[in-house]
Amino acid sequence: MTITTNYNPWVQRLTYNPEASLRLFCFPHAGGKALDFRMWSDKLLKTVELCPVELPGHGRRLKEPLFTRLEPLLKAIAQGLLSHLDKPFAFFGHSMGALVSFELAHLLRKEYGLEPVHLFVSGRRAPQISNPSPPMHALPKSAFVKELCRLNGIPQVVLDNTELMQLFLPVLQADFAVNETYVYTPEPKLNCPITVLGGLQDQVAKFDDLAAWQEQTTASYQLQMFPGDHFFLHSAQTLFLKFLKDVLANMF
Repeated sequence: MTITTNYNPWVQRLTYNPEASLRLFCFPHAGGKALDFRMWSDKLLKTVELCPVELPGHGRRLKEPLFTRLEPLLKAIAQGLLSHLDKPFAFFGHSMGALVSFELAHLLRKEYGLEPVHLFVSGRRAPQISNPSPPMHALPKSAFVKELCRLNGIPQVVLDNTELMQLFLPVLQADFAVNETYVYTPEPKLNCPITVLGGLQDQVAKFDDLAAWQEQTTASYQLQMFPGDHFFLHSAQTLFLKFLKDVLANMF
């Protein structure tokens, strides 16, 4: 396994594995970045190439314009990933990333005849279920921060740093706008299996809302819950990554 020399701003691969049987594209939560997945690489199968996706205005692309609507973002992502879809691929998305990966799967099938072999969606209600909470993205700064704190959505180290908050808040508000202005449009069900992941104490994506993902596939479906809140991926990381590795192993 060697460091890749083929730079693509959309795919922030830490390593390049030409022998991999599958590429796993990972889409972060609102405000997240590709490096959030850096600890996963050594925990998954050697036959799986981890491909974290970096959105404009995030992480290493911080100076690029942010997207505030899903449709143009999806079109841009599709163009950015096409050259990497030359072998079997799967999508993983957490929270906003789950929505992005789901709608991207539909766009790729409709416009390019491509579909992931598996879709992992984490910490997000099924797309056909409307958001019961009022939108946050247009709130005044202080109210927006208060709501984020309630959701445990900002690390304390960021909250305590004025400069970091000035950088981070516009990113979060743009991502929340992408998520909260989304309007579900029924499409034919996906043909790939869907695995749904959730936190037992998550007040954002509860069990019934997660279970409704079953309606979005003609293939197999499973739902796995972990201890923790909306960010159980961090608090229960060992359990979660073992489960993910096992599911991936059963695909070969």
